[in-house]
Parts: sequence; structure tokens; C-alpha cells
Amino acid sequence: MFEKITEKISSSFKKLRGNSVISESNIEDSLKEIRLSLLEADVNYKVVKELIDNIKEKSIGAEVLNSISPAEQFIKIFNDELTQLLGNEANDLNIKVKPPAVILIIGLQGSGKTTTSAKLAKYLKDKMKRNPTLVSVDIYRPAAIKQLEVLSNQGKINFIPHEDNQEVTSICKNAKELAYNSGSDTLIIDTAGRLQIDDDMLVELKDIKKSIEVNETLLVVDSMIGQEALNVADTFNKEIGIDGLIMTKLDGDARGGAALSAKYITNKSIKFYGSGEGLDMIEVFHPERMASRILGMGDVVSLVEKASESVSEDDAKKLTKKLKNNDFTLNDFKTAISSMNKIGSLKSTISMIPGMGKLSQDEGAMQKANDELKKTVAIINSMTPNEREDHTILDGSRRRRIASGSGTAVQDINILIKKFLQMKKMSKNMDKFKKKSKNMLNFS
Repeated sequence: MFEKITEKISSSFKKLRGNSVISESNIEDSLKEIRLSLLEADVNYKVVKELIDNIKEKSIGAEVLNSISPAEQFIKIFNDELTQLLGNEANDLNIKVKPPAVILIIGLQGSGKTTTSAKLAKYLKDKMKRNPTLVSVDIYRPAAIKQLEVLSNQGKINFIPHEDNQEVTSICKNAKELAYNSGSDTLIIDTAGRLQIDDDMLVELKDIKKSIEVNETLLVVDSMIGQEALNVADTFNKEIGIDGLIMTKLDGDARGGAALSAKYITNKSIKFYGSGEGLDMIEVFHPERMASRILGMGDVVSLVEKASESVSEDDAKKLTKKLKNNDFTLNDFKTAISSMNKIGSLKSTISMIPGMGKLSQDEGAMQKANDELKKTVAIINSMTPNEREDHTILDGSRRRRIASGSGTAVQDINILIKKFLQMKKMSKNMDKFKKKSKNMLNFS
């Protein structure tokens, strides 16, 4: 996501390096490039103007600190203004109410409402330890109702079916009552969409909000439709009233302009964004973290959070102990790779590492890296348990057997063992690395 913006902004930052002061003359070219890159990325022109004006005003008037360069000062100001534009801080759902809290999911057809409803339910269940229930009121598309039921079963989430020919408001009232009686604390209602906003849809949504108390009305916006997404968000907010937005397909849009403009246009927070196809691929929208990623500075906090969710505390402690004692085996090597895969795609993971954003945009490099990881797992899988625990027994005949079993060459086995030994060597210096990392964090 945001690849085009990130690439051009990072390029414009380079032009500021080497300057001793921030002045109107030396930031003018950079701001011009940034302005064009934002407009090309479908960011609303009003948003671009306000952002650039604010950055320019604060940059020229800023007192440059002795400890950092003018370029770093400019990036800091840019980061602060971008964070402010995106909403400044993450906003929680308003669901600490008498159960069941009702969340109404609205949006155009094809925006991803049904999948998002299921993703949100799974997030509430797994991350917030709530007991959500799903219901669909898309009575015009039976396939949408069936899809939500299938997704509910996949995520082991409560689903409320309903009879044909029921009125939408009746379905909502009955669903809330059934959710309450079953002990569910959250009811998520997936509504019908249209290809375009029309009066019938707006009337139906207004009727739902009149028939039951809705605690959160969340608009699902397809970020890939560009400027039109802003018109949709603005109309829904004025006609229905929304409490927040969920951006979908953000991971598939290199521009991301809709996300940068949505908060400004509606004055409503982006609360979540879709980060992939799986039911667990939904993330809380943290403006400060997203601003950092857009500016090519990574998102280490989110990366650590993802890693901690994917690896148990006991496993992490065992792995750390093995590394420290230099007892790391090929089996542990494979486990580490598998854990990394749980975090997400290699591309999304690398994009969160500071300074690695540009590499994540190199499709060829990403494909090659993915292929190498798969090859490594295949090689280790072709080893016996003893071979995985003790690499020193891997003589020539064993390596030929492993190569044949994994569909690789003996040379690939040799390269893997060489990398593995380098990793073991690095683990001996772990304490030094920890001290260095701590110093770097204190510096930042």
C-alpha cells in the first residue's frame, strides 16, 4: 500500500540532505514533488493544499535542533502533519454499552461489506474476547446471506438465519432479541448495498436506525475506487450519519489516496483497514504508524504486535534461550520461518521494517525471497529428525539424498548449511547486539 507515494516522498527527502538550514528555497522543490505525488495518488486536492501549506509554514518557522539535521527536522514535521491528517490517534469502537452492542455495516455493493463484517466479528472474538453474532439483511441477494453464513462457520462465530420475505427492520429487531437471549454481547448487521447510492438504500438504512438502537455505524470504503470513495463517504455521512470508516483493499492499492483523504472529508476516524483476504486480515488503523509507513520509516510496533500474536510466549523464550546458548538447530530454523509466515506475507512484513520499504516494492526480489524460503523448508522437511537436530552428520551421501527428496541440488543444501552456520555465529554476539539496539532506541 502507498507504494507510489512512499517512493516519491522518499526521493524528495533525499534532495534536502546536505542543507545546513531549512529555508523556503531549499524545500520548495521537495514540496512541489510531494504535492504532485499526492495528487497522482488520488489524494483530494483540498487535502493536499492544506497539508503542504501546514508543512511549509511549520518547516520555515521551525528552530532546527543541534542534534538533528534540517532534513530530519523536515521529515519530523511532515510525519506530525500526516499523522494529524490521518486522525492523530486510533479510535475505539463504542461498544461498552448494555449488551448486545449493535454495529451496522454499510457501504456500496462490492466494497467488501460481507467479508469485513465477518473479519470484524473474528477480531472482536479473538482480540477483544467478546461474543459477537452476525446477521445479514441483504434480502435482495441470497448469495450474500449464504456467504456470511459460510464465513461465520469458518470463524466459529454465531450466525442468525432468517425466513424469506421478512422485512429488514423485523430481521434487525428479532436478531437483537436473539443475540440478547443467547448471551451475545455484540450484534453485527451486514446491510444490503447497491452499485451506486440511491434513495431506496438510504431510506432502508434510516429505517434500520429508527427501529433499533445502533451503537456504531461503520462505512466500508473500497480504497481502490479513488476519488469516488470520498464522494461515497461524504454522502453516507451526511444522509445516514457514520461513526467511523473501514478501508478495504488498502493492501492492493499502491496509491492509497482515498485513505489519506477520508478522515478530512468526513471528519470521522478510520477505525480499521483490510490487510488481506483471510478472516484475520483486519487491522486497527493507527494514524501515527500509518504515517510512518507512508514516509518509508516502517512500522516496528505493528510488526512486533503481529509477531507476539503469532508466536507463543513459551516458544519465544525457548527460541531465545537456544540462540543465546548456541543450541539453535535446523528444526528451530524451520520453526522460525513458519512463525514468520504466520505474521503475514514477506512483502507486508518487510515493508514494516525501517529502511526496507523500497525492497518490498521490488516484485522480483520478493518472489525470489519467497522461493528461497519455500526451498529452505522443503530441504529441512527432507531431512531425518536426527539430521535436523545435528547438522554435523550431513555428509555427502546424506546431502545427495536430501537434494533428491526436496527437488533441489546438493549446492542448495550446502548454501543452506552455510547460512545456518552464519546465523549460529551471529547468535553468539546476541548480547552485544542487544546493547547496540538499546542505544539506538535511546538515540531515537
